[in-house]
Amino acid sequence: MRPQTSLILVAALAGLAGTSSTLTVQADAGAFQTSQAPQTPQPPRPRGNLAPRARTYTYFIEDGNVADGYRRGDRDLATWALQAWERHSGGTLRFVAASEASPRIRIKWVGAREGQYGETVRAPGNRRASIVYIRPDTEALGPLIAEPARVDPLLRDSIVYLTCLHELGHAIGLSHTSDERDIMYSFQFGGDIRAYFYHYRDQVKRREEIATSSGLSVNDIERIRTLFTGR
Repeated sequence: MRPQTSLILVAALAGLAGTSSTLTVQADAGAFQTSQAPQTPQPPRPRGNLAPRARTYTYFIEDGNVADGYRRGDRDLATWALQAWERHSGGTLRFVAASEASPRIRIKWVGAREGQYGETVRAPGNRRASIVYIRPDTEALGPLIAEPARVDPLLRDSIVYLTCLHELGHAIGLSHTSDERDIMYSFQFGGDIRAYFYHYRDQVKRREEIATSSGLSVNDIERIRTLFTGR
């Protein structure tokens, strides 16, 4: 495992505000012959680092191999994870789909031969870019997870979605936490991996609900909202 990037080894996986600016045009007082009511001075427009802005990340989601456990709908799970981070960022984060050539974040689906279930690393030759490796095959998580995931597609999709969410957190700069309520929690600190996944699985009744059930904790949201505004 690379420091502060990988979610876990096989047993260590599990989670703008718009501002309006008013342009005030003040006419020369001498141009008016009638008396005018005094106008309330307008506050200056924010400048420089005071002006709210979103940090933009381009991304590209590769196709996977069915032999590695990849399913066509897994692209949706990765997209929903991106949207969850953006939706809860308070306007500090924006993801934009890009071509395969040079995205800021590249999501790759890998097989069992890669060893890791989820991992995020810096792209070779570009320290600003990240490669997010996601293993969509849940068999590596042990019988307590693998067996129910075979008969419960929604559990399997929940696991893949949460893995994408966690690894994308690393890609945008978040480190692990020791709080089991966080998506950035690491099982290196212990915990019940089965209970962790079922806590999310029990919140969704249909696959489409994953798109609106973020899986982010209050702490996850606070961290992402202050990650860029504090710089």
